[in-house]
Amino acid sequence: MISIQVSDMTCGHCVRSVTKAVQAVDDGAQVRIDLATHRVEIGQTEATAADLISAIKEAGYTPIVIDSHADAPASGCASGASGCCGCS
Repeated sequence: MISIQVSDMTCGHCVRSVTKAVQAVDDGAQVRIDLATHRVEIGQTEATAADLISAIKEAGYTPIVIDSHADAPASGCASGASGCCGCS
């Protein structure tokens, strides 16, 4: 799961634009957007967080990665230590 903050995503049109940008990179990606919190969660994707960020930027938004377990080491923890931050 890749979580991205897109603070300048403010309406339904923005949601459609961000979804379209993500799916242009990986049409099989599962995209869940919470407009109230400006959060985009992307699961079941073969794309990297960097590719998704780039696509969202090209669509005219300013995304910031919040969490990217898809890019984490095999242990599942971003720092590489098992259980260090509540992840396993």
